[in-house]
Amino acid sequence: MRSTLVHLHRWFGLFIAVFLFVSGLTGAVISWDHEIDEWLNPQLFEARSEGPAQTPHALAAQLEARDPRLQVGFMPLYTEPGHAFGVSVNPRVDPATGKAYELDFNQVALDPVTGEEQGRRMWGAVSLSRENLMPFLYKLHYSLHIPDGFGIELGILLFGIVAIVWTLDAFIALWLSFPSWRAWRKSFAFRWQQGGYKLNFDLHRSGGVWIWGLLLILAVTSVSMNLNVQVTRPLVELFSPLTPSPFASRTPVSLDQQPQPGISRAAAVSLAAAEAARLGVEKPAGGVFYSPEFDIYGVGFYTAENDHGDGGLGNPWLYLDGQSGALAGTQIPGTGSAGDIFMQAQFPLHSGRILGMPGRILVSLLGLAVAGLSLTGLIIWAKKRRSRVLSGQRSRPPIEAQGSLG
Repeated sequence: MRSTLVHLHRWFGLFIAVFLFVSGLTGAVISWDHEIDEWLNPQLFEARSEGPAQTPHALAAQLEARDPRLQVGFMPLYTEPGHAFGVSVNPRVDPATGKAYELDFNQVALDPVTGEEQGRRMWGAVSLSRENLMPFLYKLHYSLHIPDGFGIELGILLFGIVAIVWTLDAFIALWLSFPSWRAWRKSFAFRWQQGGYKLNFDLHRSGGVWIWGLLLILAVTSVSMNLNVQVTRPLVELFSPLTPSPFASRTPVSLDQQPQPGISRAAAVSLAAAEAARLGVEKPAGGVFYSPEFDIYGVGFYTAENDHGDGGLGNPWLYLDGQSGALAGTQIPGTGSAGDIFMQAQFPLHSGRILGMPGRILVSLLGLAVAGLSLTGLIIWAKKRRSRVLSGQRSRPPIEAQGSLG
């Protein structure tokens, strides 16, 4: 039994080591992606002009009027003093060709006073420029920038499989870390003074034991992040009913087939605010997006200082049909079935934002630990492999003797 588990741990570990090393290091950085992004790219986040800001809807309308090729995808519903007005954009359909316009950017920063464009970028582009560095690392974290193929997001799928293997391997590693329950203290100890291979071994084994529960949370939530519909939701529904997702119940269309929204953004926000009041949501509307692939508006309810959902299970969101404005779904933290609340907790747990700033610090440190465990595991494997090779060479008869055996 133990021999089988040792082999499984070895091969599982070799399969996921590089992925976890990259994800660990990038995860430690992207815990602070917004802060670092703002520091690197003031032209995208700091307003150039001083004075009274225009309304968000007016700024979005000006951008769309200047460039008919695009429509605003997401935009905040507030303008912070001294901050640029940042929006995401989607291509419209070119009436001459019936195809979506090809844009080389998907984010735009506007001066909130004048409405003039301050900067633009393609979020997720493979680039290490200042403007693209943090989005590049963010996407690298969960997909390695592996291109899509066969209509599948291959990078996301592969990382989801890695997360499943990581979850299984976590239990195998815990079992192997306690070969003798009488000597359990050794599995928590570090031989600091001996250094070398023994310390490397302890860092891998004992280090993993000390933070095992936290690593398991990262592994399980990684599955949820990448294989939500394929794996996590079906498994959770075996134990608890889930509120249907408005996105899961619709078949997405390509951008070439996108419909024209039946209601405006302003109307969607007004309708969502009325529904939010009825449902007891007390926060103001903080952001709105339109998904052309699903023909859905989403309206989030939060204040400017909590736009990233730090603390608890995140911010409430209401979803409306893009044609009729009818309520298509809700995501109100802390409500619904036990399964709903479990699903709501996945991203806050994975990012550490469920605990606010302390949680983000913890996840950043855990990212470094994951990278360290991957590296120490590879060192252990390389050391043992070298020993096996040398042992095999010593046990092999000389060439002359091999020739005489026939």
